[in-house]
Amino acid sequence: MTSNTGAAAATETAVLGGGCFWCLEAVYQEVDGVLHVESGYTGGAQPDPTYEQVCGGATGHAEVVKLEFDPAVIGYRELLEIFFTIHDPTTPNRQGNDVGTQYRSVIYYQSPEQEATARQVIAAMAHVWDAPIVTELSPAQPYFKAEDYHQDYFRQHPLQGYCAFVVAPKVAKFRKTFGERRK
Repeated sequence: MTSNTGAAAATETAVLGGGCFWCLEAVYQEVDGVLHVESGYTGGAQPDPTYEQVCGGATGHAEVVKLEFDPAVIGYRELLEIFFTIHDPTTPNRQGNDVGTQYRSVIYYQSPEQEATARQVIAAMAHVWDAPIVTELSPAQPYFKAEDYHQDYFRQHPLQGYCAFVVAPKVAKFRKTFGERRK
C-alpha cells in the first residue's frame, strides 16, 4: 500500500454556462475550494473560436467558466447550488439584457457521477423557481480558453458599467447567500 502523504490533492473540473462568463468567473473566484477559474467557450462546432465569432451566434458555443476545484473542500453539488442561485435558469438563451445562444444556461458534465448529481440538483431547483428550468445538460465538449483580456475581468474592471451594474450584484448575492463558502 502506498501513501499519498505530500502528494497533491486530487482535483475535479466543472464547466458551467450561465450568461456572460464574467459574472460566473467573478463569483467562483471567491468560492472556497475553487482553485482556478477560467473563462472560455464550449458546445459549438468551430475549433478555437474568437469572442467576436461566439457573440455573432453562428458557432454554437456558450460562454462558460471552467472550474478546477478540490472536492474535499467543496462538492460538485454545492458548486451547482451556487450556479442556480447566481443566474436565472428559466430563461432560454438569455440572462438579463444578454441575449443569444452563447448566453444559455448549461452544465457540461465531465463524468457520469457529475451528470447524476446535476440531474438531482436540477430536480431540486425546479421547486425553487416559479418557471420551468431550461438549463441544458450536456456531456463535456471541446473547450477553448477565451482571450486573455476576458480572464479575471471583474477584478481588473470593477467600475466598468457592465461590471458595476450586472456582475457586482451577482457577487453581492453570492456573498449574502453563501457567505460561509467564501475564501
